[in-house]
Formats: sequence, C-alpha cells, structure tokens
Amino acid sequence: MTMNMTDKPGEECAVLGLSLSEPGGQEYAYNGLITLQHRGQESAGLAVVQGGNIFCKKDRGLVSEVFSSFPDYFDQASTLVGHTRYSTTGDSVPHNAGPFVAEYLTGRIALAHNGNITNAPEIRAMLEGFGLRFKSESDSEVAALLVAYRIIKEKDTLSGIIKAVHELEGAFSLVLADAEGTLYAVRDSNGFRPLCLGKNERGIMVASESCAFDACGFEFIRDVSPGEILVIQEGRIREGFAIKKEKDPALGLCIFEYVYFARPDSVIDGLSVYEARLRMGAILFEEHPAEADIVCGVPDSGLDAAIGYAQASSLPLVNGFVKNRYIGRSFIYPTQDLRLSAVRMKLNPLRAGIEGKRVVLVDDSIVRGTTIGKLVGTLKAAGAREIHLRISSPPFIHTCRYGTDIDSKESLIANRMSLEEIEKEIGADSLRYISLGGLQRACVSCQIPFCTVCFSGEEGTS
Repeated sequence: MTMNMTDKPGEECAVLGLSLSEPGGQEYAYNGLITLQHRGQESAGLAVVQGGNIFCKKDRGLVSEVFSSFPDYFDQASTLVGHTRYSTTGDSVPHNAGPFVAEYLTGRIALAHNGNITNAPEIRAMLEGFGLRFKSESDSEVAALLVAYRIIKEKDTLSGIIKAVHELEGAFSLVLADAEGTLYAVRDSNGFRPLCLGKNERGIMVASESCAFDACGFEFIRDVSPGEILVIQEGRIREGFAIKKEKDPALGLCIFEYVYFARPDSVIDGLSVYEARLRMGAILFEEHPAEADIVCGVPDSGLDAAIGYAQASSLPLVNGFVKNRYIGRSFIYPTQDLRLSAVRMKLNPLRAGIEGKRVVLVDDSIVRGTTIGKLVGTLKAAGAREIHLRISSPPFIHTCRYGTDIDSKESLIANRMSLEEIEKEIGADSLRYISLGGLQRACVSCQIPFCTVCFSGEEGTS
C-alpha cells in the first residue's frame, strides 16, 4: 500500500499521447512523462504502434527507472501512448500499471487513463458476464476492455469509443491508440481532470498538463474541452466530436489541481497555476493576517502561496527549510516511524532564517494531519518564537470519489477536531484556512466550473 510521506492527497495520474508525421517519438514521450512525473511516481509505461501491432513496456518505478533503455521497436514509432500512475483503485503492482492494451477479434487498442470511473464495478461485472477476463484491479483496464467490446459490437473503432464513453461515469481523461496508428483524446463531460493539446512541426501531443509541451518543444494549442473526443492521425487533428451526454452542472474541474496537483508552470483551462497560487496567498493574508516577522512556505507545494502572502503583507519572504532532494519515494518506507523520519530528513529547518522570529508558515493543505505537526515542531526547535500556520485550501471534510485518495472521513483531521484542537495537536500558535469563497475567487479566471465537493460536501458550490 502506498503511503503519503507528506500527508497530501494522491497526485492522480498523467497521460500522454503522440501522433507524428514521421517515426521517432520516443524522446518526446520520455521527456514528456518525466515532466509529468509529479502526478504519479508508482509506475510508468509506454505503448507504441508499430507495423499494425501495439507493443507496451511498463513497470513499477519512476520513468527514468522503467525506461533506462528502450526496446528497438520504439525507434520507429510515430504513435505513442504514455502513463505515469498514482493508484486510487488497485494496488501498486506491475499488472496495474498503464497503459492497458486490449486485444479483440479485429485489432487492439492501447489506453491510458487519469481519473476514477465510478461505475467501474458494474461495468466489470457486465463484461465478465460476457466472458471477458481481467488481469488487474484497475478501473483503467475496465475502460480499455469496454472500448474493445464496443468496437466489436459497433464494427467501427470511433463508434465503439463513443458508445463506451457514454457508458462511463465519473472522472476520465483518456488517450487511446489503435493498431492503425490513430490517436484518440477524450475528456469527460464535466472536465474533472485536465487534458490539453500541443503541436510542433512534426505533429501533435496530448498531455495532462501544458508543462509537458515546454519540455518537448511543442506549442500549446488549447485544452481539450469537457465532453470532447478528438481523432488525430499522422500528426494532424482530423475530427472532433462532442459527447452528447448530460453533464452535472454542479461539477467540473477538480479545484485542487490549482492548489496542489498541477505544476506551477502549467496553464489549465485558461488559468496559470502559478498565478492562481499567488492569489491564494494574497487572499489568505486578506482573510487571515498575522502579527509576524517573516513568511515561509512549505516546500514545494506551499511556496507559491507563500510568495503571494508575503507580497500582500509586505513581510519578508524567508527560506525556512532546506530540502534534501535525494530522499527516496515515500512508499519504500514500511512503517510510520520511518516515514516521519524521512520527513525530518527531507525538510531541515534553516535556523539562520527563522531563529527568534514570529513565522507565518504557508502550506497548501492539511489532510490527515500526520506530518504538519512535525514541521511546526522542527521550526520551534530551531528557534522560531511563534508559528502562525496559514493554509491555501479550506479544511478537507469529505471524501472524493472522482480520483483523489481521500478515502475515509474518519481519517480527515478536520472531521475529528475543532480548529482549536488542531492548533493544539500540531503545536501552532494559530491556524487559519482560506475560505471556500476565497479559493474560488483566486481561481475565477478558470474557463470551466469547479468541483469542490471535498471541501463543501455539496455538488453545486462552484
């Protein structure tokens, strides 16, 4: 079981697709997946179309570990589908890694998926009743086999994909390729998870975040619209379709993409992630000023909001921690004691910057509350006089069924304790969260609605 060393929600997954006018896409795919590694560090995989066949290499580990070398057939690939995984359904084992290749009577497809298909158990039971057999516990394989089954029934690849998409519920950004080399990009009708398009002189890239384009020399074109299916062949977008499926007007893009999941150099649905986080920090100061001497951010996810808080308050921004970037991934630590020890090794307080100071400490979230108290304690042990904790998201009080690993209300500290009790538990002199309205105001430039159920519990607050 994966354990979050930093007590943050799981970083979803990343998907990537390439359609080029000529062979040689492995470098783009590798660099793109490396850039998207923050969205999932458990496993990585690439499927390539070659000579009417689909070949796939995937395994547990980081992109650089799984692809320390490439098979020869990758050299001639012009259509590729990639994935990095953080598990929200299924254990962290190799057979749950993406992409998934599904074979059927007349062909095969490769599919990569980001999100959580909420009716996957029902679809799995239906397909098993038809005689299909599954090799994993992943809802992504459910989607792949459903698409394959519908292609057979519809006798047409695009019609089969459209039919399958109508049956899927929940959050899904999908990238698919068939054995003829056609690439398909699909975003669910609510737009829960990001998906965007880039191009260069050689072709088209589809990726979870626009930062992948910068690393690969592609120009950002636009976001895939909620409820859109794109057909891409030989480096060109051939067709686009709207999914004729009723969307829930109360739901939309997961607002936590702007708070934590996405890289700050990405632009999602018209809004710069970095600029959104700066505004979160400024609104935090507006809502919850503090009598303090300096502002510090918790690396890395609290740094941008800390800049915004410091700018709005005119307090000095100080580096409060030195980050050891060579600490291994959290799931290799088998006990809570070792995970907390790793937290202390990963973030060491910088005494020279904080000793004798009243500190505003900015972080993006408190979920289970298992590690933030350790960080507060290390700052005080290093000489900080006071710690005023400011959080750039509201309290998590509800679980998420759309792909974030907040699985139990009882595990959420804001459900178990009052604000004053949490302050005492973590040792902060004060604790304040941005309001839901303040967070929405920080993200007001986003071009589609938000999902904020994990904060409000109400599907209709965005």
